[in-house]
Amino acid sequence: MKGIIVAAAALSLLVAPAFAEQSVKIGFVTTLSGPAGVIGKHMKDASTLALEMLGGKIGGLPATIVYGDDQFKPDVGRQISEEMLQRDKVDFMTGFIWSNVLLASYQPIIRSGVILIGANAGPHELAGAMCAPNYFSASWQNDQTPEAMGKFMNDRKMNDVYLIAPDYAAGRDMVNGFKRYFKGKVAAEVYTKPGQSDYQVEISQIRQAAPKALFIFLPGGMGIQFVKQYAQSGLRDQIPLYSAFTVDETTLPAIGDAAAGNYEVSFWSPDLDNPRNQQFVAAFRAKYHYMPSYYAAQSFDAINMIDAAVKAVKGNLADKQGMIAAIDKADFPSVRGAFKYGPNHFPIENFYLLKIVKDADGEYVRKIQSTIFADHADAYASECKMK
Repeated sequence: MKGIIVAAAALSLLVAPAFAEQSVKIGFVTTLSGPAGVIGKHMKDASTLALEMLGGKIGGLPATIVYGDDQFKPDVGRQISEEMLQRDKVDFMTGFIWSNVLLASYQPIIRSGVILIGANAGPHELAGAMCAPNYFSASWQNDQTPEAMGKFMNDRKMNDVYLIAPDYAAGRDMVNGFKRYFKGKVAAEVYTKPGQSDYQVEISQIRQAAPKALFIFLPGGMGIQFVKQYAQSGLRDQIPLYSAFTVDETTLPAIGDAAAGNYEVSFWSPDLDNPRNQQFVAAFRAKYHYMPSYYAAQSFDAINMIDAAVKAVKGNLADKQGMIAAIDKADFPSVRGAFKYGPNHFPIENFYLLKIVKDADGEYVRKIQSTIFADHADAYASECKMK
């Protein structure tokens, strides 16, 4: 009996430290260099803040976030993702600004069984035929936001609208989403080079076509350059500009007056009136001294989704089904307010019309004007045959 007690005591000494060393490791892929690096900075800052507000723990376990720079390149994003899975042994993957980078990285992550939470990109393939139990979106499906602008412009009976987007997966999705709800005449559908900085040719073509309005999707530095060049051309006062994912908190400081009065659409805005959002915006501004963007908001939510999942299984990271079931409930405090998941693990949520105005401090900000869609689901959920 004495021998059994000694052996049991020895075993407990071996088990206790092993359990104490259990931790959560999150792989976060984003763009941290080049003109698009400002977007990655918002995402990294927000995820860092989220973990800090959780006391450095995920679901009660010590946690770290491993960041990787995809350099706006699909092959680099895939390489980094595979390194995080194989070398770093991450428990979760998140981040991903660009649809082409996410699509390139998706299969290795899904096959690994690691839970992937997209914190921005939402290509239609992942909402439809390529949906998977261990993939969730913390943002939206690409088509949803431009669908809101299409509905807004259609409800206003606008016609002869010129469309511009970069020629990659998200650009195509954005235009398709807009046209799903806009039933008026499309003057032209133009796709530009991703990362393009000079739009003089496109602006000349717009001048020649003389449409009644212009709708663009040009995120990051592309949007900065286009909106400024468009204003400088003098066309802004003749042909009104409407956009999605173009004029936001990452680009407004550089665009300035050229964006005044423009309309955007989004599922989120810094002035969204709910306690969690107010807490997030205040904490973010206090820590970083600039206004967070939807890129930041989505990343903040993604980390908190992971926390809720680990908490639900009491730290048992091997219980993938339990964590997936917990995420599917969307039972965590989201900056967007209450929402739910569709059968393809994409959010069913509200979308708003926003206007670019000056705040009390004289800075340009996005302000919610109205709700275009309430509880809006994406168009591809019926194509998802999740197993």
